[in-house]
Amino acid sequence: MKRDFISITDAGNRLSSLITSAVKLKAELRRGTGHVKQKPLSGMNVGLIFEKSSTRTRVSFEVGINQLGGNALYLSSKDLQMGRGETVADTARVLSRYVDCLVYRAYENRLMRELAGHSTVPVVNALDDTEHPCQILADLMTIREKFGKLKGLKLAYVGDGNNVCHSLMLGAAMSGVNFVAATPSAYAPSEKIGQMAASISLENRCSIEVITDPQIAVRKANVVYTDVWVSMGQEAEKDEKEKVFMPFQVNSRLMALADSHAIVMHCLPAHRGMEITDDVLDGRQSVVFDQAENRLHAQKALLVWLMKR
Repeated sequence: MKRDFISITDAGNRLSSLITSAVKLKAELRRGTGHVKQKPLSGMNVGLIFEKSSTRTRVSFEVGINQLGGNALYLSSKDLQMGRGETVADTARVLSRYVDCLVYRAYENRLMRELAGHSTVPVVNALDDTEHPCQILADLMTIREKFGKLKGLKLAYVGDGNNVCHSLMLGAAMSGVNFVAATPSAYAPSEKIGQMAASISLENRCSIEVITDPQIAVRKANVVYTDVWVSMGQEAEKDEKEKVFMPFQVNSRLMALADSHAIVMHCLPAHRGMEITDDVLDGRQSVVFDQAENRLHAQKALLVWLMKR
């Protein structure tokens, strides 16, 4: 039976072991001066379908697939018939005959699930309008590296209740992390996802909160996380959102309320001077470039799990 990774919840009880595998792959790469000894994807092909532009996601997947011995095929939506009338279902059926896995960056979760529903090979969500699970897999790995654990920590997310917030909320609940999101009331995360996270949190004895006060949210937090206020496709809302979100900027004054050993996270790209200030992004508490590196290792662990024969 094929596995898909459309939501962070698709990792199920494998989440912790995926992070452990990612840490091992990272250590192996560093010991081997840039080379991974094992080639579990040797002879296998991974199709990368991208409807949105990308730096970290595309490069980390292509490099990771290569390191694991596989072959990555970048498929821009501009080059596919899917963008010119062919259905997503037909595209899934055809590409499943050629490749061993599909990585899809989509505008809509509806299309993501349609592709997965008609594909006979694993499908990985490389971002859609509902979730960004690969990012959160790397984020949880980064937090565990810095603190040696996940359970019992407090993570404060400040900003837009977007796809990153959704996956982070779910991933925190799965890992026993106490999660609080501070968002403007009109930009709160999905109630459905919030309810799902709350249900999961009961099993792992942690808390999930959504509030509107960033100062309360970050108080004594171990992790402070933010993301862009204007996502791809929302450019028309830029001026309005910047006005609404300015009180939610992660700056030195806000960070002073967090735990003295707190780390700052951002999935990048960052709009410096907007959701986060330069002094915080480049400061001693920032781990944003560790996050970015860990996309490579976390996604390799994910592919090995999904594609193992």
